[in-house]
Amino acid sequence: MHLIPRFALTAVAAAALACAGTGLGVGTRMAAAQPVEPGAARPSDPGIAIEWQVRNRFRLFRREADFQRHLVAHRAGSLLAAEHLLERDTAGRGWAQSQVDQICVNSAGVLNDTCDRDGERENYLVPKNHVVVARLTGAVPPGASCNWSFDDGTIPPKQVTAPCAQPVTQRLAYGKPTIAAVGITRPDNSVDSVSTEVVVRDLLIAGLGDSVAAGEGNPDRPVTLADDGFCFRRFLGAARSEYFRPSRAGYAGDKACDDSPGGSPGSAADWNTHGARWMSAACHRSLYGYQLRTALALAIENSQVAVTFLPLACSGATIERGLFGSQGTSDCPLRGSCVGSVPPQLEQLQDLLDKARKQLPSRKLDLVLLTVGANDIKFSGLVADVIMSPGVERTLFSQGGQLATVPQAAVLLDRDFNANFAKLRNALKPLVGGNLARVVYVSYGHPAMQANEPCPGGRDGLDIHPAFNADGPRLKEVTEFVLTRFLPRVRALARCEAGPRCANTDTDRMTFVDSHQAGFADHGICARSPQDPEFDRECFSAEGNSFDPDPVASATSPLVCALRPNEFRPYASRARWIRTANDSYFTAMTYPRGLPNTMQPANIHDASWGAMSAVYGGAFHPSAEGHAVMADAALPAARATLGLNAPSEVVARPLPPPAAPDVAQPR
Repeated sequence: MHLIPRFALTAVAAAALACAGTGLGVGTRMAAAQPVEPGAARPSDPGIAIEWQVRNRFRLFRREADFQRHLVAHRAGSLLAAEHLLERDTAGRGWAQSQVDQICVNSAGVLNDTCDRDGERENYLVPKNHVVVARLTGAVPPGASCNWSFDDGTIPPKQVTAPCAQPVTQRLAYGKPTIAAVGITRPDNSVDSVSTEVVVRDLLIAGLGDSVAAGEGNPDRPVTLADDGFCFRRFLGAARSEYFRPSRAGYAGDKACDDSPGGSPGSAADWNTHGARWMSAACHRSLYGYQLRTALALAIENSQVAVTFLPLACSGATIERGLFGSQGTSDCPLRGSCVGSVPPQLEQLQDLLDKARKQLPSRKLDLVLLTVGANDIKFSGLVADVIMSPGVERTLFSQGGQLATVPQAAVLLDRDFNANFAKLRNALKPLVGGNLARVVYVSYGHPAMQANEPCPGGRDGLDIHPAFNADGPRLKEVTEFVLTRFLPRVRALARCEAGPRCANTDTDRMTFVDSHQAGFADHGICARSPQDPEFDRECFSAEGNSFDPDPVASATSPLVCALRPNEFRPYASRARWIRTANDSYFTAMTYPRGLPNTMQPANIHDASWGAMSAVYGGAFHPSAEGHAVMADAALPAARATLGLNAPSEVVARPLPPPAAPDVAQPR
């Protein structure tokens, strides 16, 4: 039994620990220490302390090396600067492609109940323990030996003997404090001692919302492009209406439009296996999304905190269909079965919380990151109305419900949006303990602004499809509607300043973030710079002449420029923080699974496939840089909500490699 209270370790107790490991009984060791010269047994040295941190504390990552990569990049001072460093290391091809298969998410994009993290199977929602690395700091005597004890009330306490210069690694129980104590035996056999309490705070953070919340436009592993062309038909049906764009690398099926009406056997399946890779194909959820980057940054900044992130946002979600109700899938995984629908996000979140509380009743949701509302007013339809030029395609897209005008969007905003947002607020409140300040609503950055003015329109960034040509007056009208009506309405509803009355503004007001909007006003879809990647400057024509119109020449070489399609760098730094239609095709080239039946293509060369493949992968959505800017804006609000301080600087110390518990590790 414990004769000394376990939370009141004294220098005498630590001295006893310091004698451990000699092969003698404790009483014998104490007797042997008694003849030490008077004054040689020193009290604890105030200059020596125990420093500890949680290893691989962003728990969605399975590998410590992946977390360390981001931690080191974060030294740059902001998430945008970190993104630039990470992409410099990959030459703009994307840092996430090496990490997407090493996260606690299965191939269908669903969180794993248990996850193998650095060789140890862990419960994802409620960890039993966390790996903690402890080390001594201060004037540690050279050649001293350290005897560590980790006492959480379990008998006997964990003990480790190691040179004092070495850190030690332990798995410490979650949910109760551990006293880490060290007896420091100097070369002259005198003893110092030091102790500290170790309590890991594990934050449970959920990400909810639509395509902007999910990271649409930024597949974790972008599509690899072939040098030759792939034929798409136009709705006109004549041979001269065919056009070629870069194909998917590795695709062995028919690339010309002269195949059988249904396509050659296996063409669609083969095409699908060579697509982009997403953290969740069904939702186009990405590691680049601002919600994940915000949660990751919180883990990076706070070395004694762990973050358990629940990524649930889904491209295409509205409040009614997506958060409260199920929605259709955006895409299919490269291999395996393809589900037709995604369960409601609020239902998924409640199920996860119920599952967690069965194991740990005190487990609570600490923070929700939220962006939703644009699909409720059919923003994608507004975009389609702007970029579809008059002709057969525009008529068919209008008949298929893919176009929306500003007056139609205004009706949706005024008729349904207030009530739906209030319904969402009421549903979220009990999930966050009755305090909606723990919901951080991050607003949208306008996608079509440059120098605080609307983009002028035209085919710049849109000539991937012959029917795309942004109409300047319609673009200006949409811009004015978004800036003067939609964005202010979202702000007012989140802050309880409009719409259905909030019962208590102190608890019903969300934490609202829109400081990034000023930056987006100068980095919209039409922004260009002499520092843009060479491919963009050489191959994406501002006048809309990027592709060879000759069907014979473009079948083997679809670009006008001398560079190869695969030289496009999807994650290189650019003046624009918004994906163009050209960017979307060259980055994701997504098969449009989410279309209504009337618009579903019968063939992979079909006209609707050609048009939708240019926009379904994230056109008019933030790039990875844009998401980093949004995360930079969200981070201070998340810190304040969680009661975390901004670090003066982020220090990344090299940590020892993973190993079994109870074993001292070399530096």
